[in-house]
Amino acid sequence: MKIIESSRIKEKEYIEKLDNGMTAIIIPKPNLDKKYIIWGTHFGSIDNRFIMPDTGEEVFIPDGVAHFLEHKMFEQPDGTNSLDTLMALGLEANAYTTNDHTAYLFECTDNFYKGLDELMDYVQHPYFTDENVEKEKGIIAQEIKMYDDEPSWRLYMNAMDCMYKENPIKIDIAGSVESISKITPDVLYKCYNTFYNPSNMIMVVCGNFEPEKLLEEIKKRLIQKNEQGEIKRIYPTKENSINKPYNEIEMEVSVPIFAIGYKDIEGLNDKEEIVKKHIAIEILLNMIIGKSSETYKELYEEGILISQPDLDYEFSDEYAHILISGQSKNPDIVKEKIGNIVDEFQNKGLNEEHFSRIRKKIYGDYVAEYNSVGNIARMFLADKMKQIDSFDYIEKYNSVTKEYTESILKNVFKKENMVMSVVKCKSKK
Repeated sequence: MKIIESSRIKEKEYIEKLDNGMTAIIIPKPNLDKKYIIWGTHFGSIDNRFIMPDTGEEVFIPDGVAHFLEHKMFEQPDGTNSLDTLMALGLEANAYTTNDHTAYLFECTDNFYKGLDELMDYVQHPYFTDENVEKEKGIIAQEIKMYDDEPSWRLYMNAMDCMYKENPIKIDIAGSVESISKITPDVLYKCYNTFYNPSNMIMVVCGNFEPEKLLEEIKKRLIQKNEQGEIKRIYPTKENSINKPYNEIEMEVSVPIFAIGYKDIEGLNDKEEIVKKHIAIEILLNMIIGKSSETYKELYEEGILISQPDLDYEFSDEYAHILISGQSKNPDIVKEKIGNIVDEFQNKGLNEEHFSRIRKKIYGDYVAEYNSVGNIARMFLADKMKQIDSFDYIEKYNSVTKEYTESILKNVFKKENMVMSVVKCKSKK
């Protein structure tokens, strides 16, 4: 196994690409009782058009298939549900679907290998029938309708609509009631056989393990499959502008909620720069409207902001954007203040002392992630899906200078790429 060590935080990862193409990553934590495993496939909601490696056939699938497949993987031919089986062992088990991957996981202190038996059994043995697929459509349709009534989800999806015209990130991860009606067992098996090949999967385990012994246990439970060729995913042409600057709807909220976004047109063309750019953007967001910023203090004391906004940078090869979201009695003032402070930073440059303080704070946040086996495993999986090694956020920290961060500020935080989504309180009739 290849060993990668972060000398800064005294952590190691053991990584090996197996003969069948699957990547296994093990992060030992000898002093922790909890153990965490997550097994992911590089198949998310944006992967709705692709060419099958074995046949060369171009396939279009309905929106929501990755999420639907995640739901169906737990059901077994004998009528049992693997999620229930794992929970009965005392394990905290779950699964989730994102824009770019699907993951199955559990956390435990005891019964790890019994849990591993069940996890690796159900993920490698799909069971789809006309009857159980039709039943699931009703369950997921209810979930979709529930999210349609969720203000924070509508806020997010409307922000994506502001930033993107054709990009599949605009698609609801669960799809729509109409799109899931077109899902059949044949569609699910076709996607499973394409995307759940070991060469498209990554397993991350974190806890008190001897890496070599654990890897042998994993190999024992793997079904023999040949490594397949590359899955060619087909996406719309990248867009060089936003779709629209503003979206507003009314829903049952006590205080308006907002999402202010900057579409990163340049995106992630240079793989070497991904981590540095992400670190710089996190520093900038905290300087602009983080908890210790003057802008946040002023807006909070005036009662305009209810609490500290959430600050995010979401990115993949196909999309990249910044989101600042929260609650405000007057979102327009928040947007104006953010625009003004960005202008000021761009014109005058960043204050050295402020930059240094926030930079240290961000580094502390990265280090703190390594206190939780769950945080570590999910982080390593999500980063590896983007071809990033999580240790890079620690190791490349010193290379993010004030001058570099100022260049990112000018290139990414552009007025013409700024959008706002708002959910206002419903008008009283």
